[in-house]
Order: sequence, then structure tokens, then C-alpha cells
Amino acid sequence: MKKRRIVEIGAVLIKLFSDETKAATYSKHYSDASFWDKLKRYAKSAGMKVAYAALLLQYLMKSEDVSLKTKLLISAGLGYFILPVDFIPDFAPVIGFADDLGVLLLILGNVANNITPDIKQKAREHLHKWFKQTDEAELDQLEAQIASGKR
Repeated sequence: MKKRRIVEIGAVLIKLFSDETKAATYSKHYSDASFWDKLKRYAKSAGMKVAYAALLLQYLMKSEDVSLKTKLLISAGLGYFILPVDFIPDFAPVIGFADDLGVLLLILGNVANNITPDIKQKAREHLHKWFKQTDEAELDQLEAQIASGKR
């Protein structure tokens, strides 16, 4: 039942973020300070995949090689991540960050061609600071999922 609910929420999120006007609504919630505050507080409870996806987008956002249009899309995804009210409350056990991960992966799938080895390296280094031990195979699998466009 929970998995079906997550799939339904994912379908709603895809519709939401495929419309640039609607996506812009979430971008107003993004700021560098609010991103780092949220990720520092919730990285462990959100899990390594959510934290890595968020870090990839954050480092993409700071890249000078990324277009303004792409940065708007990224800021919408990060704004959704930061926003305290979302489809599944972040404090809900087990599935609290499922919608956030879905949105982050949706955005990453759309901007995957902008992710450089340098951005991946920075995100992994930051992840190692918080998690000490990371599952490199799990991160590689997530990167493959992003590159293939599968959510």
C-alpha cells in the first residue's frame, strides 16, 4: 500500500515539475543558507541517497557552466526539499523523505548532462564528512539511475 501511494505521489510530482510556471513556485523557497541548514539537520534521517542527490543539485547550482534555465529547475527541486510542508511529512518514519528523493531524482534526470566528475567528487566528499562510511556501490547505482533517466 505504501509503495502504491509513493508511486501516485511521484506521478503528481512529475506533472507539477514538468510545468516551469508551477516549478517556479518552489524555487522561491531555495536559498543557499536554508539548503545547508535543512541538509545539516536532516542528512542522517533522510539517508545517504537523499543527501547525495541534494548535494549533487547544490553543487550544480553553484556551477558557472549551468544555464540560468537549468538553475531555475534546480532551485525548484531544492526549494521543494527545503520547504517544510510537502506531500509526505519529513518526520514520517521510513517514507518521510520519499517524495523529496523523487523530486530530487526527477530534477537530476533532467539535468544529468550537466553533472561533471568534479561535481560528483565534491558531493561524495561532503557526504563522507557526514556519513563517515558510505556505500560507494549504492552511490554508483544512484548515479547510473540518474544517467539513465529512471526514477
